[in-house]
Amino acid sequence: MKIAFVGKGGSGKTTLSSLFVRHLAATGSPVVAVDADINQHLGAALGLEDGEAAELPAMGARLALIKDYLRGSNPRITSSETMIKTTPPGEGSRLLRVCESNPVYEACARPVELDGGTVRLMVTGPFTDADLGVACYHSKTGAVELCLNHLVDGPGEYVVVDMTAGSDSFASGMFTRFDMTFLVAEPTRKGVSVYRQYKEYARDFGVVLKVVGNKVQGQDDIDFLRAEVGDELLAGVGHSDWVRAMEKGRPPRFELLEEANHRCLRTLRTAADATYELRDWDRYTRQMVHFHLKNASSWANAKTGADLAAQVDPGFVLGERLVATA
Repeated sequence: MKIAFVGKGGSGKTTLSSLFVRHLAATGSPVVAVDADINQHLGAALGLEDGEAAELPAMGARLALIKDYLRGSNPRITSSETMIKTTPPGEGSRLLRVCESNPVYEACARPVELDGGTVRLMVTGPFTDADLGVACYHSKTGAVELCLNHLVDGPGEYVVVDMTAGSDSFASGMFTRFDMTFLVAEPTRKGVSVYRQYKEYARDFGVVLKVVGNKVQGQDDIDFLRAEVGDELLAGVGHSDWVRAMEKGRPPRFELLEEANHRCLRTLRTAADATYELRDWDRYTRQMVHFHLKNASSWANAKTGADLAAQVDPGFVLGERLVATA
């Protein structure tokens, strides 16, 4: 399952995504965690020291390697230079699986030891001084979108992406790449404003959206969120001494997380697992192609000097059947 955590800045989405990753790891599930936020904090939330987090290899800096590997022998993609963030796979493309070794993981992923298991962590890389005035952060998250476009994941496998804050997630088609999107909202008017934006933008794309209340202090907060978002409110997370200790760099064993918060994480996983039965690979592939054609006509054809619509393989549908035939 591909799972995104979104929300306004300061809502706690990085904290909740890290708790969810820890929960999955504690059950022995294979997990790839991706920090796609402009503020790179997922590594620290998973227990890395500042120096360790700073040394994580940036996907954005290894985009050429990622493109060259994923292109494979696809005859429709004449060079890695003509690949853009939305380039879809086709016959001859190399695909990614959660449980495998490949050059992309070797270059961009690092193992992180957690209570009960190990996860792979990948990061887009921070926005640096060299990027100021000349680059868009989405040029870095394009590496994540390419990987998701070429990913074939199965039941019981998880890719958890901590997305950039607010409605910036809609600056690319990546918001359609997930089976489940958890929107983290505080019980305030500002807290639910991103929900309204996300709901409106995602309406026509079949995005499965559930709200997780954070910093909930009582039933009044739950009632407020329920009135604002209705049945899409999935769970609420309150104060956590465990999280406070984690934020100070001294997390106790994960099993000591408050039982109410463990229940919340189990609820999130149950909801995410249920989306597997709803997965529609045909629609997933069509949406991929839709955003690729939009990017091609609006800017990418002019930038690359090629007709990128020709990269679309009309007979190709991404899906788990490809795992068996690879």
